[in-house]
Amino acid sequence: MSVPEDSKGRRRWKPPADIPNNPGGGRSMQKKEKVKKKTLSKSSRDWVDRQLRDPYVRKAQEAGYRARAAYKLLEIDEKFHIIKRGARVVDLGSAPGGWLQVMAEKGAAKIVGIDLLPVDPLPDVTIFEADIHDAGMTERLMEALGEKPTLVLSDMAANTVGHKQTDHVRTVGLAEIAATFAIDNLAKGGNFVTKVFQGGAQKSLLDLLKANFEDVRHWKPPSSRAESPETFVIARGFKG
Repeated sequence: MSVPEDSKGRRRWKPPADIPNNPGGGRSMQKKEKVKKKTLSKSSRDWVDRQLRDPYVRKAQEAGYRARAAYKLLEIDEKFHIIKRGARVVDLGSAPGGWLQVMAEKGAAKIVGIDLLPVDPLPDVTIFEADIHDAGMTERLMEALGEKPTLVLSDMAANTVGHKQTDHVRTVGLAEIAATFAIDNLAKGGNFVTKVFQGGAQKSLLDLLKANFEDVRHWKPPSSRAESPETFVIARGFKG
């Protein structure tokens, strides 16, 4: 879920300025709308075309998921079995809520999400519109969860600027923030998943995870677009 940042470097997402109501899905999974392409810039027309052609956008709409990203988590879980029935889960960067929906379907007992952007309510899910760095935020998340989480997820990504290495480093920085949160708060034996961008600046993140988890893997789900630099790090078996 790569999103632009505000003046403070925080994630603030919106579709290209000349696209009305985010047609074709994406983060908000709005119903398809007819777009007068002649009024759009070329980059925006390309964005609309990609959304409308994307089979995962259509699948998500038909299944009632708020974002096509739901299928990334479903595929990660199918391969690595990270979501256990009765799990206690924290989802960092949870807007618009597709991953929250998947975790509820999978039988998680307690689910807490946080994002700078508003997330429409979901039954039995606690959602904070806040920054993880806000004073006392970690304590509020843990209080809402009731016990230590058994799974921490992060689909956070920094605004892309078009320079591959810069984009990679900035997104790895967010992944390291998520990893630190997981290591500080996970229950022993818990799991952690975070998005990163492909590149060469992941060593510090991987060293941190390998020191604290029994098994650490890289994987790109089939639903992740081939042209996207994103991949996911799956860390299982927190040593505590």
